[in-house]
Amino acid sequence: MAAEPIPGLLLTMSLPLMFSMVTEALYNVVDSLFISRISEGAITALSLAFPIQLLVVSITVGTGVGVGALLSRLLGEGDGEGVNAVAANGIFLALLTYALFLIFGLFFTESYYASQGAEGEIFRYGVDYLSICMVWSFGGVGQIIFQRLLQSTGRTALSMLSQLTGALANIVLDPILIFGLCGAPAMGVKGAAAATVIGQIAALALAIFFNLRLNGDISFSVRGFRPRLGIIKRIYAIGAHAIVMQSLNSLMAFGVNFILIGFSSTAVAAFGIYIKVQNFVFMPAFGLNNAVVAIAAFNYGARNEGRVRQTMKWGMIYAGAIMAAGMLLVQLLALPILRLFDASPELLSIGSRAMRVISGGYIFVAYMIIAQGVYQALGNGLYSLVVTLLRVVVVLLPLLWGFSLLFPFKEIWWAFVISEIISALVSALLLRRLWAQRFAPARADMP
Repeated sequence: MAAEPIPGLLLTMSLPLMFSMVTEALYNVVDSLFISRISEGAITALSLAFPIQLLVVSITVGTGVGVGALLSRLLGEGDGEGVNAVAANGIFLALLTYALFLIFGLFFTESYYASQGAEGEIFRYGVDYLSICMVWSFGGVGQIIFQRLLQSTGRTALSMLSQLTGALANIVLDPILIFGLCGAPAMGVKGAAAATVIGQIAALALAIFFNLRLNGDISFSVRGFRPRLGIIKRIYAIGAHAIVMQSLNSLMAFGVNFILIGFSSTAVAAFGIYIKVQNFVFMPAFGLNNAVVAIAAFNYGARNEGRVRQTMKWGMIYAGAIMAAGMLLVQLLALPILRLFDASPELLSIGSRAMRVISGGYIFVAYMIIAQGVYQALGNGLYSLVVTLLRVVVVLLPLLWGFSLLFPFKEIWWAFVISEIISALVSALLLRRLWAQRFAPARADMP
């Protein structure tokens, strides 16, 4: 990271992360592709479930970030006992997270769908799907934590293999359990949920196996285990920021669904499909962001302003290329993509309009993703939180609500683009300010 040319280094470090994140995006897409053959109401039900599923991922990923960062630090210090304690407490926190969503799945799914205004088949399908996903969510929660243990000890290939196994299991099982193929009963929406959780459990089982048999850096033992508050505080001191950042997207999805269902359930279905398509575009850029953070942080620590600047420059070039390609594909293929989901004429009309308008803001998102990586590398994660809060909650939701009252329905999607533009401008101002704070004093001290 100190000497290798930045353009190649960014690609080398980010490509495995991109693959890993795109694999994660497969779960909801595959479910929706097959569920769309049941009815549009079933797609809407899954779209309304998405904020809660995203919340599970948000809390678990944030915990995993804290576990992984602290474990890697102690591993570098040669503190084997500390490494084992962090791993044990991370697994304990995963169990607590699962317990939280188990309770939600058992007692609150009906209240959740009622709060979204769901009725009839959308309510029934939604409760069936989300209840199963939450009650059996230990697979999804556990796999993230155990995969993070593999990643933080340098075994990224094993982590990716675990993820890929879960995704493939989900893809294979979806049509079998939904439509009753190969002698299995036709379970409909419940089959989609079952395929998802079985895939997650398969990924968890493989991740546990890899950790127990092939991860010699961690010694796993439940004998004499006690939760250690000091370690838990250190985990969340690192991971809380990631939890909040990710959870804001869950809040955004909930708010947007709440506004859209006032127009029609088809609008909710259209947005749900769009979000799944968006994830495939955004995930590679997020993988690139992680590489930018690592390289820029290393060179900031070495006081090499030139390489930090090069990292930011090439990160924005690559991110811009990814998002421009994504925008072009969405613009050209909006209708074919929607037809994959067996879209009705109304869904084709609403969905194609939404996808084409919202994707017009992708270039601004590219800038923000890399700028947020630079904020974190330069030691100011608060700026990342501010930009995310602006982009997905403070600006977007009021704008969308206002547009829904003032303009024809087909125009409300412009709220997303305006939100991206405003947030990108604020992001640029914050980046300029932070850069001056971090590097101007160092230049002034130079002889």
